[in-house]
Amino acid sequence: MDTSHWQKARQSRDPRFDGLFYVAVKSTGIYCRPICPAPTAHEKNVAYYQFAHNAAQDGFRPCIRCRPDSAPGSAAWQGTKTTALRAKQLIDQNDEHDCENLASRLGISSRYLRRLFKQFFGVSITQYRLFNQCHFAKKLLQETNLPLTEIAFAAGFKSIRRFNDAFLQQLNIAPSKIRNSDKTPTSTITLILPFRPPYNWAALQGFLAKRLIKPMEWISDTSYGRTFSDKNCKGYFNAKFIRDKNHFSVEISISNTLYLQPIINNIRRVLDLDADINLIETHIKHNINGAFNVTEGLRLPGIWSSFEAGIRAVLGQQVSVTAAHNLVTKLVDVLGEQHDNAIYFPEAEIVANSDFGFFKMPQARKNALHNLAQYCSLNPNTDDLDEWLSLKGIGPWTVNYAKLRGQSQPDILLDGDLGIKKAQAAATPFDAVNCAPFRSYLTFQLWQQL
Repeated sequence: MDTSHWQKARQSRDPRFDGLFYVAVKSTGIYCRPICPAPTAHEKNVAYYQFAHNAAQDGFRPCIRCRPDSAPGSAAWQGTKTTALRAKQLIDQNDEHDCENLASRLGISSRYLRRLFKQFFGVSITQYRLFNQCHFAKKLLQETNLPLTEIAFAAGFKSIRRFNDAFLQQLNIAPSKIRNSDKTPTSTITLILPFRPPYNWAALQGFLAKRLIKPMEWISDTSYGRTFSDKNCKGYFNAKFIRDKNHFSVEISISNTLYLQPIINNIRRVLDLDADINLIETHIKHNINGAFNVTEGLRLPGIWSSFEAGIRAVLGQQVSVTAAHNLVTKLVDVLGEQHDNAIYFPEAEIVANSDFGFFKMPQARKNALHNLAQYCSLNPNTDDLDEWLSLKGIGPWTVNYAKLRGQSQPDILLDGDLGIKKAQAAATPFDAVNCAPFRSYLTFQLWQQL
């Protein structure tokens, strides 16, 4: 998009452009989302920014009415600046705090990473991380009743003084000016997580319902929820679909709010809230030559972790969806950790130490479960799932399924899947390679044809 596109999008207030750019009004000193309900400013008084942090850097403060901190994110696989976008994504996820570690994780020098970041985003890594922390804190200030100290720590600050100074510096407004004092104290946190329409909730709900693991997960006509657990915290979330307002209302209960931001980011991934679905569907339609009718608003239904996705994939090898569902339910029932009347997917170490005597399946399948669980137990932070291919019993289909649903990678064509083969055989021939980098969405479009 360029300035002429931004002008038309701002005037239309089309929610499909929400979060893709920001509008700063020179006469008020405020920057907004393109869907802001405030009266449309004259074009001569407007400046456009691709990123909110650039508007803040130029001295504009965030609009309290449309709240730029609540805009859908931009997926880090857009465009060609892959390394810089990957770095931005890791910072957005609160997944990496040290520049040296971040550079090492990306396989480049820290000096080169700093240069890339400045080139593509116009700020230093430190400046961007501070802005990101303050944006997240602003969301908590306006949507929750969490104490100020807890919000500061959840956003990654080590002291209230540092939080106050950074907030004023980054957003040009003091935290006390936007604190929502009307919130009724509760034991849970309720947040608004927006998306760009269209969002095909019916398709996502139907897909998840067939694979629901009770009581770890639950679903209704308008909501989906589940428990989550790792070594740092436990809790649950329940996400209610609000079609008319293009967002989910998400209730979160968490044992340690220091880990709230990565939990929220993972909920966004599981529900695929940051996809520019119009761009994706236009690209797929253009490259399938009318082979089938593209389902509007189809999202990637994520699984909470790569490990859980991998275990589900192993149990789903060469069996029906119903049979795989029954096996995963049994695994959670026997090995899942129960705490405070809730049950959680078992940790890798627990699965690795099981003999799976409760399963009636070939020993080779049990060995594959053990090998995967043992590897994940010893390598809990490994992002490269291709390393699983060295494990006996783990093949390309299993790894790709874990990438598709456990990491929500956008360009995984599950062409080894029987359902995908059937759908492709029934459709007019087309070259799936041309649908890159969105072949994960093509996979779900093909499943939708069955």
